[in-house]
Amino acid sequence: MATLEKIRSKSVFLLVVIFVALLAFILGDAITNGRNLFGDHTRVAKVGGEKIDYMDYQRKREELNQQLEQARQQNPQQVANFDVQLLPQMALNQLVSEKLVDRAVNKLGVPSSETMLRRYLLESPQPTPEQMQIVRALQGMNVNVTSMAQVHEIIFNPKRNNLTQQQVEPLQKAWLALEAEAKQTIARQAYVQLLAGTVQANDLDRKALYNDAVELMQVSLAYRPYGQLDEKKYPVSDADLKQAYDAEKGKFKVEEPTKAISFIAVNVSPSEADRAAASQLALNTAIAMRDSSGSIDKNLRKEGIAVEKRSQRASDIPAGAVKNFVTSAPKDSVSVVAESLRGFTIVKMGKKSVEVDSIQLNLVQVAGKALPAKVLASLNGGVPVDSIAGKFPADSVMVQAAEWIALYNANGKVDALQAGQLDSLKNAGGKYITLVENEGGAVIAQLAKQSPAKEIYDYEIVEYELHPSAVTVNDARTKLEKFLAANNTAAAFAKNAQKEGYNIQEFELTQSSDAVPRMKGYNMYYPDSRQVVRWVMIDGKPGQVSGIYESKDAASPALYVAAVNSEYKDYIPMTNKEVKEYLTDKVRRSKAGDEMMKQYGSKTGSLQQLATAMGVEPNQLDQFRFSMRSGVQDPVVMGQIAGSKPGKKVILVKGDDGVYGYVVNGAKKDTTPYDAATYDAQYRQMFQPDIERMMRGANKIENNIYKFEAGE
Repeated sequence: MATLEKIRSKSVFLLVVIFVALLAFILGDAITNGRNLFGDHTRVAKVGGEKIDYMDYQRKREELNQQLEQARQQNPQQVANFDVQLLPQMALNQLVSEKLVDRAVNKLGVPSSETMLRRYLLESPQPTPEQMQIVRALQGMNVNVTSMAQVHEIIFNPKRNNLTQQQVEPLQKAWLALEAEAKQTIARQAYVQLLAGTVQANDLDRKALYNDAVELMQVSLAYRPYGQLDEKKYPVSDADLKQAYDAEKGKFKVEEPTKAISFIAVNVSPSEADRAAASQLALNTAIAMRDSSGSIDKNLRKEGIAVEKRSQRASDIPAGAVKNFVTSAPKDSVSVVAESLRGFTIVKMGKKSVEVDSIQLNLVQVAGKALPAKVLASLNGGVPVDSIAGKFPADSVMVQAAEWIALYNANGKVDALQAGQLDSLKNAGGKYITLVENEGGAVIAQLAKQSPAKEIYDYEIVEYELHPSAVTVNDARTKLEKFLAANNTAAAFAKNAQKEGYNIQEFELTQSSDAVPRMKGYNMYYPDSRQVVRWVMIDGKPGQVSGIYESKDAASPALYVAAVNSEYKDYIPMTNKEVKEYLTDKVRRSKAGDEMMKQYGSKTGSLQQLATAMGVEPNQLDQFRFSMRSGVQDPVVMGQIAGSKPGKKVILVKGDDGVYGYVVNGAKKDTTPYDAATYDAQYRQMFQPDIERMMRGANKIENNIYKFEAGE
């Protein structure tokens, strides 16, 4: 803000110079790039005629960044593995949804009532970050507030609250902006709820679900799975694959251009030389800590050595080598307590003491200049803290009785009180004292209780993580460059990678997907791999191999290369590896099923005869329901059984996963009474509406995000 004030204070001449320079820059850019001032070169995405500009996208990204930081502060473990590479697409997805909802809201004129606005801004138990900024601004004016309703009253009635219009005018503008945003949010929520409410079961839907649940059949079943099939016994020709592909082509339709890639990630590990250097570094650091009075020289700091001072309760030190040393070693002793391929840990022991780790305070916050002294006198005169607020003007006194304050937590000492405050509380002999005081009021406190004293250990610790050196990373890059020079096509890349010790993974990337190469077997993405995705989606052509991309993660550096195998716009082709494997397996199972149908077709005199021929034991399914997979996994076979009438005839069916023989022995209905609400809920659970898809309709998303994002 200070910088802005300086700029505003400069002469008009400076502003004219800035304007002329800016205009020249804009015109020059337009001329150079053949664009006009109203072009779409800042368009991140487009859906149904609605455009998303880069500035809106940046604001949404920053909003998500702030939410992520708040989550990290409040619950770091929950978001520890979150990959920031996903934020760009998350931001775009939210903007697309908002654009679609806003278009529908404006078209229908969805209102937001004053009652709903009041609940959202004044009665919500969790104020928004923007509201808290207004609260902090008032606190900076020595105005204490306890509710959003009070905030609203103060900033829109400044004279009644001893403020000037000039003081509150920025806050009024901020609040009105919040109201406009809240109205938009309320309208969005109302529309989405209305739209979701249109997906409801009718009487026929509810009755169908009820019938599926209560109709019981008694079925005798013999099932022979296909198992592992011999490729030579059941060969699959190209003609077979083509026929199967044409029959199921709809399954392979893609909604947007898709690229299939081969991906190599070289995770660089420390070399033998790196580990030897780390071992010597551990020795040098231990000597330096033993000989120093608390600091280490700059040469060790350049190597990444940092000494952390800790003061912890014994119960908070994790079990292991560090705790064993700290709780038993004499003062000033130093030890390399752990050394491995990942690094080392060195500890220097400090003093041991016995201290209180938490205290209970009665806290009273008082507004005004003269009132705190009166409240303090009343409290020390015997007025109970629970009733003190009732003896003074409303909104002037706020009480927090029996508030426990931690002086130590799992991470060590907590600076909950300023220097000298704890001693003042202890020396007060149970009386109330003024803990904090300024022109706007004071905080009065009494030490009510102390926790039992605990053992506290002070120590210094070095926890060094061993990372690959620059030499090691460069060696890995040189080796990979040599491989790429000899294998610069996608076909050669895929064919020869394994021979050179590289593991290849296959991915399919689309513009609007969150597709970032994921570590095989893990629910994690490769750090900084989005830059590879950018190359694939913008520059990569089928048959081409990318250059080498490097992760910026110093702890686990990695080198990435991608090769574009193919690109398809309408359907995934039959030549795609996964599609071909799926079709081959399906055709092979179908051929095995045809053979088994011929083999067992003459054995259907009785179910036991059929089961014996199959080499299986028959199952009795006395509770067969169509609404549950009652011993049958194939949905087509399950439907056929449910549609069969009771009788003695053995029916042989070729399923997708094996051959089934069954007899329907009887049918009856469960006595469960019909309850419409139950099947309403079941219908909603089965057919959860995709709101965005409903709003988007046939409109496709034009996604240009990869032109703006190349990884974090």
